[in-house]
Amino acid sequence: MAGLIVHEWIEQTGGSENVLERFIANFPGSEVLCLWNNAAQRFDGVTVRESWLARTPFRRSKALALPAAALAWRTRNEDADWVLVSSHSFAHHVRVRTKDPRVPKLVYSHTPARYLWEPDLDPRGSSPFFRVAAAPLRGIDARRAKEATSIAANSRFVAARVQRAWGRKAQVIYPPVSVRAIQNRAAWASKLTEHDQAILAGLPTEFILGASRFVRYKRLEDVIRIGEVARTPVVIAGSGPDSQYLHQCARLSNVDVRFVDEPSDALLYALYERAMVFVFTAVEDFGIMPVEAMASGTPVIVNAIGGALEPVERVAGGAILRGETSLDMRSALKEAARVDTESMRKGVRAFDTSAFDGNISRWQGAAIA
Repeated sequence: MAGLIVHEWIEQTGGSENVLERFIANFPGSEVLCLWNNAAQRFDGVTVRESWLARTPFRRSKALALPAAALAWRTRNEDADWVLVSSHSFAHHVRVRTKDPRVPKLVYSHTPARYLWEPDLDPRGSSPFFRVAAAPLRGIDARRAKEATSIAANSRFVAARVQRAWGRKAQVIYPPVSVRAIQNRAAWASKLTEHDQAILAGLPTEFILGASRFVRYKRLEDVIRIGEVARTPVVIAGSGPDSQYLHQCARLSNVDVRFVDEPSDALLYALYERAMVFVFTAVEDFGIMPVEAMASGTPVIVNAIGGALEPVERVAGGAILRGETSLDMRSALKEAARVDTESMRKGVRAFDTSAFDGNISRWQGAAIA
């Protein structure tokens, strides 16, 4: 059967792009439709079609493009035997017209658009434009979600948001994480380039690790605070617009704080291996990095709110930070230190890419049977 895979926009890296990659691998020969493609080389050999938005200035501004995106998905009439949608904005609005009105449309929801439904979690939702446009867009968004044959969410946290926003039940299919690929290396530190080896050698022998894009909602300053409570050096890996703010937090700290800019995958895995604990207190829909850390044998500390706690609870891979006091942080550190790392490493394989592939294939197969 001829399938169509739909994705918002394609970037070189990202968790949603990892999902798209697995969709393509599981259903070879399917065409891909997106608003625009900024990573042509990543999906070389795959037929990727762009919307008319790709030929407009909106392509350079996702925030300005969002209302136009809702229209773009409705101005095409796609023909396919089944449609598989990767949606975190308006991709589930895609209109499919075929001779058979029962054509299955499956929506994998990374989240209903946060700037519409949870504006406190997305700064775009606080802009004057979105405050005016939000109410009508929410109505349209919920109606389009009713068109889906079936919806899967990337965590229980997101499934609850799907129910609140769209009035739809969603089964949970956790996103793909390269657990076995991480674990197939005996020690990532031995596989680094000379440049990365020098960076790793210059770091403390023991440290608390934080890593993500440097933006405020990632709460990387919590890593520094936990380092102060533990009286242990801190390493923060990544890059982003809040770099100056984080460096200021580091200068005011009473512990040694080091920064690793834009680490390679191999260096990031080596940092996981070296770290005493990985701290990830952002309110996230899932959280791939905590799963990677657990795969590396490092316990994690995550927020009590959000999807990141789900894999941690499932495999007893760390601690849930339930408050912001020093006592809360000290308690989380003690709990993380008691983790059975060997059991954790085995349990976290349930989140491997192979598990995702099997779940997606069964979901799609049941819909088109």
